[in-house]
Amino acid sequence: MISTSQTLVKYDNPVLISKSTDKKSSRVRSKRSTAKAGVLAPGAPVPQPPRGKLPPVDKKASQQTEDILNAIIPPREYSDKGQLWVQQVSAGPATRLDVLNLQEQLDSKLQQRQARETGICPVRRELYAQVFDELIRQVTVECGERGLLLLRIRDEIRMTLSAYQTLYESSIAFGMRKALQAEAGKGDMVNEIDGLKQENADLQSEVQKLKAKCEEIEQREKERRATEQRKHEEELQFLKRTNQQLKTQLESILAPPKK
Repeated sequence: MISTSQTLVKYDNPVLISKSTDKKSSRVRSKRSTAKAGVLAPGAPVPQPPRGKLPPVDKKASQQTEDILNAIIPPREYSDKGQLWVQQVSAGPATRLDVLNLQEQLDSKLQQRQARETGICPVRRELYAQVFDELIRQVTVECGERGLLLLRIRDEIRMTLSAYQTLYESSIAFGMRKALQAEAGKGDMVNEIDGLKQENADLQSEVQKLKAKCEEIEQREKERRATEQRKHEEELQFLKRTNQQLKTQLESILAPPKK
């Protein structure tokens, strides 16, 4: 048996369609067109059989189930050694043992592919998506309507995850743009800071010069006041002596002569 990519969804045995992947026979094209016409869109009503002789009930229900399964999980194609193979999803019912085996396979693949237990992990997401598809297949075999409803739920979950992924990527891009803008403005800010530091140093130097000038002026003014004070005291003493001499002379003139 030709080996295919490992998946947790149960498929039927592969069927050889063509021995050449370049040229396909008319039989393949007719079969594909027939299968495409019979595929149901999610939520679409189940097609009614043509009028005339009705097919057996079991065969009709089986065909409807296969159509629903093909709509939910399309058949996969792969080539091997120039031969084209098609593998459709299995329409066989699942037992309790199959569910237990599915759980064991999930745990084994999570361990083999080293999926992270927490956080965002594409590997874990892929494996759980395969398990969910297999559960949808098992439910669809029992009841096609429940399978279609689960298909709507699966598509809604995928759409929500896609929206969250788009939002996350846009937020990352926004953060990167802001980081680049901040990095671009960092040089201007550094130049501005250097300019302000230089201006501050110049102002500090000017302040020191003005302080030294003020101290010089105060010292010079202090010396001037001291000189003027000394001159004032000397002049005052001179005037006092002159006054005393004039007073003495005046007293001697005004005094009566001695007999």
